Amino acid sequence: MKFKILLSALFIFLVLSVTQVFALNNYEVVRVGITDNNFQNVLRQESTIYGTAECEICDKYSKKAIVKIPANTDINIRNSERGLEVSFNGQSGNLRDFVVVCPQGIIGVRGLLRKGKPALYHGAFEVVQNENGKGFYLVNLVEIQEYLKGVVPNEMPVRFGLEALKAQAVAARNYVLTPRTQAYKEFNVVDSVASQVYFGASTEEDLATRAVMETDGIVALYDNELILALYSSTAGGYTESYSNAFSDPYTKAFPSTSKPYLVAVPDKSDFEPIDTDEKAKAFYEAKIPSYDVESPYYRWTREWTPKELEETLKFTLPDQAKTGFVFPHLKKGDDIGIIKDIKVMKRGQSGKIMELEILTSKNCYIVSKELVIRRVFQKNGVALPSANAVFEKKLDSLGNVQAIVAYGGGFGHGVGMSQFGAGHMATKLGQAYYNILRHYYKGINLGTMPVTVHSEDVKQTFWAPIGRAQIVVTDTTSPKLAIMINGKEHEFAISKPMFQKEYKIDISRYIDDGFNTVTYHAPSLGRSVSLYIELVEKFNTDKWKFGE
Repeated sequence: MKFKILLSALFIFLVLSVTQVFALNNYEVVRVGITDNNFQNVLRQESTIYGTAECEICDKYSKKAIVKIPANTDINIRNSERGLEVSFNGQSGNLRDFVVVCPQGIIGVRGLLRKGKPALYHGAFEVVQNENGKGFYLVNLVEIQEYLKGVVPNEMPVRFGLEALKAQAVAARNYVLTPRTQAYKEFNVVDSVASQVYFGASTEEDLATRAVMETDGIVALYDNELILALYSSTAGGYTESYSNAFSDPYTKAFPSTSKPYLVAVPDKSDFEPIDTDEKAKAFYEAKIPSYDVESPYYRWTREWTPKELEETLKFTLPDQAKTGFVFPHLKKGDDIGIIKDIKVMKRGQSGKIMELEILTSKNCYIVSKELVIRRVFQKNGVALPSANAVFEKKLDSLGNVQAIVAYGGGFGHGVGMSQFGAGHMATKLGQAYYNILRHYYKGINLGTMPVTVHSEDVKQTFWAPIGRAQIVVTDTTSPKLAIMINGKEHEFAISKPMFQKEYKIDISRYIDDGFNTVTYHAPSLGRSVSLYIELVEKFNTDKWKFGE
């Protein structure tokens, strides 16, 4: 008998489940598209999930239960033209979009491995058939804190230490709240390097979990807004400006519009900009000491014979021409000719190649943008570690080209925080996480998510590392602010001048070292207030410095 008929009496409103899974204790809820074992495909034809405790299949919109399912029971899902075929314990039925919750346990995906372990996830799973009915997505709905516990130890080795892990937690929190692009409307991010690596509950580590908890509620801000907190494995000693590495995600213009907090940053103040071939050669052919010197990709070389590189370019140039950053455009199978020379036309401040020419006997090909350049110059099917590279020709005694060599440094796009650099700053230099973040993201401050309080109270939690904080009011029509801080009610007058950008209220005397809870009460008479709490660090006894 179809389970929708057999168990119709179970169409009850799941108050407990909704509170625990859908409301999620005032935390942001992240929607994560789960990929396959190769971290490639998100669209599925069939899948099997289960709960470690009793599960409930709920209607996506009403949140009402369709059926209850015993613990460790396989829930088989198959795509069809009639919707999604769902079966378990010999019962079956057709559904459209639905949510699986496991209030007292976690949810697993059969056959899916993460770090060699069965994949397990906190929160709930939404099963969404795509628009054309060609497949469905498994979307993990999870509290941001639980999400970060599955991100931080998989994006950064725990041996980098607590403060580096805290910096990673803040950067990852920012990234998921403000991703650079959102490729799918059904979810915010995927669980792979296409967004940031999220392997779920089975890969959590105690020290990384502590880092997540001890940065609870904290984000990086610039000009009162969340920053795009890009990061990569290894910068090579000098990070790059956003505009020199990324194209505009909408117009595809390159270089893109700059971001004042994502600018080129040297690890040491005496490093000059590496914007010429001569400077890049001197910097990347030597192992100059810097923060990420212990990375295996701090310095590297790649070498091709002329024939080998020509065969590579016959494939990669047409493939990357699809991006619009290879000119002139060419198609698969086009003869590119014999390589004559490779010339770098433009570099960023870190020495990152922004544009180069590949001169052949057939044409002159111009390649732009770091990721495209890396994917064009593959070695054994693998892209260059970074575009911080210098190309040289090795000649024989007769002047013939024997090999083409790329000397380089770094791994990844090199914009924002260098993860190996953060590890060095934490373990070797003893730097706190907020100093690590402010080294890589210039001019930022740290605080809670900016909110606007209007008709309903707003609750936030956050961790203050040294018990110093202030409220930053960015916009208001109310003359006062009523707020409960750690269980005690307070009221503050707001005397923000008309032309003053913000108004600050010191609440350090009411803040605890560690975990804090605040509730902003809705202003009366239809008024509103926009604000956030900024962490404040006291650097000396004479002066306060805010967010430097």
